[in-house]
Amino acid sequence: MQDRVHGTVMPVLDITLNPGETVCAESGELSWMSASIQMTTSTQGAGSSGVFGALKRSLSGGTFFMTNYTAVNQPGSVSFAAHLPGQIFPVDVAPQPGYGFLAHRRSYVAGTTGVTLTTGFQQRLGAGVFGGEGFLLQRIGGQGRAWVQLSGEIVPYDLQPGQVIRAHPGHIGMFQDTVQFGITTVPGIRNKLFGGDGIFLAELTGPGRVWLQSLPIDRLAHSLTPYLPQNEGGRSGLFSN
Repeated sequence: MQDRVHGTVMPVLDITLNPGETVCAESGELSWMSASIQMTTSTQGAGSSGVFGALKRSLSGGTFFMTNYTAVNQPGSVSFAAHLPGQIFPVDVAPQPGYGFLAHRRSYVAGTTGVTLTTGFQQRLGAGVFGGEGFLLQRIGGQGRAWVQLSGEIVPYDLQPGQVIRAHPGHIGMFQDTVQFGITTVPGIRNKLFGGDGIFLAELTGPGRVWLQSLPIDRLAHSLTPYLPQNEGGRSGLFSN
């Protein structure tokens, strides 16, 4: 099995499989594939063996169905394009501290058959935050290789034991499972009411690596709102006087 990432701003992950090799991706992720690749879609995959496991996976921000892509009789390739400007990169996963990861929901692209995908953290942060869905993290575990996509530029931090970094939750891309994670509030009443940075902050405590992303999806959506069609008369803010 070989993998290659094409492009820069809107990358494409291309995975070349030898006969009999399989990668598992969430449903709807496929961009293109060669004729020798066989697709099998079911509730199984990414560590779940039935409907109950698929339901737990969907609650973590994943999809209810997973698709296995297997090379049959001859080598083949399958490709997955990024949803947003950003980066796609691999991580090697193992059942030992530091080789499991927690990642923002919908960051998982694909993984080998031994990789599992479950709920890592879930907390509601109030109406209007992240579309009212709350804050979700997916736990990427098991054994094998996984590929993740994070949006915007990626800034990694290697935290020492006890070292703390606080960030807007949307900037949390991924971190090693040795990092302690929690949600705190912005200090000070004036900061909460007038700071303009929201009420909640994610707090991460080392040791371990943290990957922060510069383009949270909620901020991108907020930036695009003035240019979307308006309800009145179907006029768009982009072309209105």
